[in-house]
Amino acid sequence: MVSEMKYQRNIYVLSIIVLLYLVLVYSSGDAQTGPCVNCHTMHNSQNGTAMATYGADGKPWKGTGPYGALVRGDCLGCHGIGTSKIVTIGGSDIPQVYHTDATDLAGGNFAYITGAKSRVTADQNTAGHNVKDVGTNDSNLNTPPGLLPVSGHDEIINDTNLTCAGYIGCYGKRNSDDSNATGIPKLKGAHHNNVDGKCETADTVANSYRFLLGVKGLENTGTYKWQNYNATNHNEYFGAITPDAASCSNNCHPTGTTAQPPNHTISGFCATCHGQFHDVTEIGGTSSPFTRHPTDIVLPASGEYTAYTTYSIEAPVARQTVFDSISSTVQPGTDVVMCLSCHAAHATPYADILKWDYSTMIAGGGGSGGCFTCHTQKKNP
Repeated sequence: MVSEMKYQRNIYVLSIIVLLYLVLVYSSGDAQTGPCVNCHTMHNSQNGTAMATYGADGKPWKGTGPYGALVRGDCLGCHGIGTSKIVTIGGSDIPQVYHTDATDLAGGNFAYITGAKSRVTADQNTAGHNVKDVGTNDSNLNTPPGLLPVSGHDEIINDTNLTCAGYIGCYGKRNSDDSNATGIPKLKGAHHNNVDGKCETADTVANSYRFLLGVKGLENTGTYKWQNYNATNHNEYFGAITPDAASCSNNCHPTGTTAQPPNHTISGFCATCHGQFHDVTEIGGTSSPFTRHPTDIVLPASGEYTAYTTYSIEAPVARQTVFDSISSTVQPGTDVVMCLSCHAAHATPYADILKWDYSTMIAGGGGSGGCFTCHTQKKNP
């Protein structure tokens, strides 16, 4: 009897330990927690009607479902619902990529495309990525600019099918060898297993930087989460010092059919669609003069570039290692020029998704910021 009581007590203690472990694991980091009903619906039916998404009435993404992975809406059903750049749903903060807040998150804001927020460029097509989730097609381009001339690839992504997630998008698994090639099913499991902050493994969607499969980096998780706020509060991006030579394996498919950057850099990720702008031959080699503006190239440690020493959120740099913490210092000769040094991911007020108005960059005309962040002597030769 005593042995049996000891056994039961040990089982009880072990159960408590396991329960505490699970609580710690699944409530830490940024993994999605809270009532399941906040995000999911079992049958997309309640009181005789379809379960509503979180989108406001009149928004193009307010559909009726059902949606993949039993969720209550599409990507913008959670990430495009508020006037603020961050909203709270069921106790969880949700970053917004479509909103009318005065300031934007690091990735930009699709509201510039639709005109919900005013823009500098008159052409909505040039303000951002025209994902079909927002409901606007690109009337200028049919395929991504800089797409590598690979047979058949010019028909995979076009102005009518580009989406937020999946094979014909950016987030989640980008492979076509299953029946759920696009949308939320390609993010399945990522929200519940999200690695928040330092992402240095990047072999799953959940442990990759911002759910961009294969990308490494350090996510800003402090007071200004999801934001590039200032020199001491921003994301840290991963970069290389030599862009890859264009090929199927170097740009998109290191193993299998899932598209991801073999070098794990944010510029390498952009190159999975815009490969010509990243190919070492196309840009003219690894040293100046270049034929296309280089990315995954070290910021020179000589001349005018040596004056760029304090991190600029308008023209950020990437790092050759995944940092443990945010740094406000730029090191010419070590830090890296990347795609996001000039462009945002979603949309901006300016043409070509730039972070500033290129037409106001006037050599010898003074001023600051923009191109002159790196090219410091060009503003006042």
